[in-house]
Amino acid sequence: MAISIAVQRAPFDVGAEYAQLRADNRADGAAAMFVGSVRDLNLSQSVQRLELEHYPGMTEKVLHEVAERASARWDLGRARIVHRVGVLEPGEDIVFVGASAPHRQAALDACGFMIDWLKTEAPFWKKESGPDGERWVEARQSDHDALEKW
Repeated sequence: MAISIAVQRAPFDVGAEYAQLRADNRADGAAAMFVGSVRDLNLSQSVQRLELEHYPGMTEKVLHEVAERASARWDLGRARIVHRVGVLEPGEDIVFVGASAPHRQAALDACGFMIDWLKTEAPFWKKESGPDGERWVEARQSDHDALEKW
């Protein structure tokens, strides 16, 4: 299986990411994707900006391990994870997770598995800013509950 990881400040093109997942890939009949965007409201508080910090090297390693775990569970052809860092505004895309597989259920399950792991285990520090000040964002209980199903 081919795994591709990127942690970057620059925006990504969802169409280009899908094209990369499918390029010269005739063995996989299915591709599933998840794209997460910055919301303008979190826990009933307005969000004007989200800032993500990470530890280069460690973050990429953990993302790669998440994709490897998915590959160990499902017959995947490719997995791609792109996560942005830096300052993002509401509406901007923050994460892309893609998986291709010979069959749809494997692609769909692997995609869901990877995003649930990212929500709780990826080493990003997130700080939201709004009219009421700044606050650190941690994984919610619902994120941990989602991970438990795998």
